[in-house]
Amino acid sequence: MKMKVAIIDDKASNREILHKKLEINPSFKISLTAENGMDFLHQLKHLSPADLPDVALMDLEMPEMDGVNAIALGSALYPSIKFIVLTIFDDEDRIFNAIRAGAFGFLLKDESAENIEEMLQHMEETGAGPISPGVAHKILQMVQKDNQIQMHKKKQADTFFNLSEREQEILTLLVKGYLYKEIGAALNISPNTAKKHVMNIYQKLHINSRAQAMHLAFEKGLI
Repeated sequence: MKMKVAIIDDKASNREILHKKLEINPSFKISLTAENGMDFLHQLKHLSPADLPDVALMDLEMPEMDGVNAIALGSALYPSIKFIVLTIFDDEDRIFNAIRAGAFGFLLKDESAENIEEMLQHMEETGAGPISPGVAHKILQMVQKDNQIQMHKKKQADTFFNLSEREQEILTLLVKGYLYKEIGAALNISPNTAKKHVMNIYQKLHINSRAQAMHLAFEKGLI
C-alpha cells in the first residue's frame, strides 16, 4: 500500500523538487501540495478520510500560517497524520517550537531522494520518527546548550539564596510577621542581632522589605 504524502512549502521550486524526488518511487503517492499552513488545512477539509495524507512534509517558515502553527492545528484536527519538518535548521526556536507542537520527525531540505525514501519507509516499518543525522546532531547541541543554561541558572539561584541555617530560621519567622524583638525571643538572641540578620538576608536576596521577602520566599520555595 502506498504511503500518501503531503508537501507544504511556500516556494514552488522546493515543492516541485521534492515532488519529483518522491513520485519516482512507487511506494509513495503525493496526496497534495500546499504553499503554506492555511492552504494545507483548507485542502484537507475537502479530502475524504481515506484520502488524507499519512505524512505531511512541512516547511517551517511560511507566510499566512507557518509550519509550527500548522503542525499544532493539524495534529489536533488530524491525529492520524505524521508531521515531518523540512528544515535547514537555521532557527533553533522554531525547531524547539515544532517539537512542542507535535512534530514527528525532522529532515533536511537537501536530503537525497534515496535518504528521504529510506527514512520514511523506516518510519512506516518501525513507527520511529525519521530524523536526518545532521538535524539530530543539531538538536543534541541545542539540548546540551539548554541544559547548560538551566544548570547555570540553578547555580546562580543556589548562590542567590545562599542563606545560613540561622538566616533561614529568621526568614521563616520574618515572613510569619514576627518583629525583631519576637524573633530575638524565639531564637534567644537580642533584637539588635535579629535586625542585623534580617539586613543580611535582605542583602543576599537583593530585596529591601518584609513584603518582598515574603513574596520571594514563597515563590522560590525557600519556606
